[in-house]
Amino acid sequence: MNQSVKKALSLLNLFDEKTYELSLKEISERSKLPKPTAYRLLTTLESMNYVYKLKENEHDSRYRLGLKLLELGKLVSDQLEVRRIAFPYMETLANEIQEAVHLVVINHNEAIYIEKVESSKAIRLYTRIGKSSPLYVGSGPKLLLANLPKEKQEVIISQAETKGKINRLKFEEELQRIRIEGYSYSISEQDENTTGISYPIYDYRNRVIAALTISGLSTYFEGDNLRSIKAKSEEAAEVISRKLGFRGFVQGVVD
Repeated sequence: MNQSVKKALSLLNLFDEKTYELSLKEISERSKLPKPTAYRLLTTLESMNYVYKLKENEHDSRYRLGLKLLELGKLVSDQLEVRRIAFPYMETLANEIQEAVHLVVINHNEAIYIEKVESSKAIRLYTRIGKSSPLYVGSGPKLLLANLPKEKQEVIISQAETKGKINRLKFEEELQRIRIEGYSYSISEQDENTTGISYPIYDYRNRVIAALTISGLSTYFEGDNLRSIKAKSEEAAEVISRKLGFRGFVQGVVD
């Protein structure tokens, strides 16, 4: 790990449930860092809202943990909650449809696979918990992107267009279709000869917080089997959403 990053993170560990506030002098002494070094690291942390300065005088400054940590803690808490609630329904769904089932969320401008239940078939897809993907590749990432606010969508779409990864007009049409139809479908986008189908998971605020993604070899995603996979996956996503406090939309309007 970069030593400057390591030193900066070590300063955050000086705060705990009994120590809400520390002076620059105390931080320097407890970290065994020279005062100018501690001040430089704290200034960087302050600029990113990891700490904030309560007051400053000619002799010393005092610091507390910043709201950015609360934001990150809430993100982790939400992800743990949706994983805990979703997992038994993912297991049931995987047993019923005999395909791999994933739980996908957004982390910054990427999609992250935070849970997985394997298919029982002999031939399996290689995916792993913790895998990241651009938001313009695959059914789960695209479903999440389609449900982001317009300004956030624009940032990601513009970046993908600049890199030559998408045709903007066709891609925006696809996102619109996802919003209208309520699910996402992809073929051979992350792996050759594979199909992915994703349905949204909503929270109590009626916001899409995750994608329930089913993936497998494309030869299994046909005819009656495909219809069964879609129906059971949509039902599982709705049950998980209800368990998270989702109560449905009023006249089709999202809160």
